[in-house]
Formats: sequence, C-alpha cells, structure tokens
Amino acid sequence: MLTALATAAVSGSLLGPGAAPALAADDLYASNTDLYTKLAGREGIDFGRRYKRHERADNSTSAVAPFHRTTIMALHGGGIEPGTSELCLGIAGYHPATFEVTPAGGPVHDYWMFEGLLSSDNGSMHVTSSHCDDRVALSMAGGSLNVLSLHGCTAAQAGVAGSRPEAVVVGGRNEEFKSRLIAAFQDAGFQTVDGARISALAGVDPQNIANRTVLGQGGQLEITTELRRSMFGTFTRLGRPGSTNEVFDRFVAAARTAVARLETSASQTIL
Repeated sequence: MLTALATAAVSGSLLGPGAAPALAADDLYASNTDLYTKLAGREGIDFGRRYKRHERADNSTSAVAPFHRTTIMALHGGGIEPGTSELCLGIAGYHPATFEVTPAGGPVHDYWMFEGLLSSDNGSMHVTSSHCDDRVALSMAGGSLNVLSLHGCTAAQAGVAGSRPEAVVVGGRNEEFKSRLIAAFQDAGFQTVDGARISALAGVDPQNIANRTVLGQGGQLEITTELRRSMFGTFTRLGRPGSTNEVFDRFVAAARTAVARLETSASQTIL
C-alpha cells in the first residue's frame, strides 16, 4: 500500500526531461523540467540543486522500522526568495555555513532545495509549487509522511503591511501540522497568520509538492521579506549562511518543535 501511495504521489512526474512572482501565470517556465531544458548547461551557474537523503535500513524480519517521516524543502532558494535555503538547512538540522548537525546530536531530516545563483533577476526562475516536477523532489515528497515547504512572500501578500511587517503565514493541507506550527511560532513570539485567510498563500492545492506526500497533505510556510531579513546580519547569498542570528535560531527551533510534535502524534502511525 505504501508503495502504491508513493508511486501515485509522483506518477506522471518522472517523464523526461528579490521577489518572486506571486502566481503561476507570472512564471517564465512552466515547470522545473521546462526550466532545466531551456537552461541546459547552466546548472551551477544560473541555478543549483541540493538535497540530502539519510540512509535507512530494515534488515529485521520480526520488527517494523518507522516509515520516513519529514522532508524539508525550499523550492525558491538562493536569490529567488532569499533566506529560505538557509532556513531549509537549519530546520533539517544542519548549520547553513558548516553543515554541522545543529544542535549537536539533534534529529536531522531529509532536505531538497532549488536555488537561484544569478547576481540579479533570480525571480525569473520561480516555478510555482504545483508545477514542481523535479524528479528527486517528487520522489522525496512521495516517500515522506510530511513535507514542510518554505517560501518567501511580501508583507502585502501576507496582509501585514504596516508597522509590523515581520510575519509567517502557515498553510498546507495537513490541519494538524498547521495547528502545531501556528502554536510553536506564536509561543516563540512570531506574528503568525493562518493561511486559510489568504487563498493565494493557503498551500492547499493537492498538486502543491508540499501535499504530494504519502498522506496527501503537508505544511507550507510563507515568510515575509522583513522577517527573513531580520534573521541575518548580512542579507546576501554569500553572507547569509555565516551571519544567522537569534531570530533565525528561534524560528528554526519553533519549526523543529512543531515537526517533532507532529512526528510523535497518532496520525503518524503507518502500518
């Protein structure tokens, strides 16, 4: 059954080949495959992909190993939605500059990210979440119970433009995950918005890669530019990994708390 579910989550996707746009209609590329095809030979120059899958094994005939739980993703990392790459690594349990497990001995999660590497106009490489057909990304989402997908938005998009533009919008189809994320971010002192209030940021499309999991649901964070900027001493692609601060640490810890609480809930029991 698990194999069938995971296959269904990625079926049809293994075939061939500043500020990001808010809507799919604004995207220059129809999918990741379209981008990779049209920018053939530019990987490592215009864009990059990074991921990590942790080794797992079950050689016992008498016990059942836990099914893979959570993958962290940043679909628009690097210069597309700045700060999301570093947050992806941090929430996965790795220091974004040294890749050391942080906190030491803490749990780690699989991660995947697509990053814009241009000096400017990285938003041109934005591919909306429901059009992500990267084979590795889809296979990782389809083999996980949960995905936490990280994105950047503007304060206006989040509905918080004004005196307090630092906010995170929590979306996705997994209502339990949403409630745990909202509670953890509020407890950590962050202005938190329920994505259900903002349809464009709700993250409920079944084709959104955050929801293409074994359970058919996941979590999505839309983080305002102002909040992301406040997490780093130097808000450049090269400067961010080594200049994370207390705000970054607090945000990462809150997200990891929500993930940990979700992973130990009854909804995560897969036979």
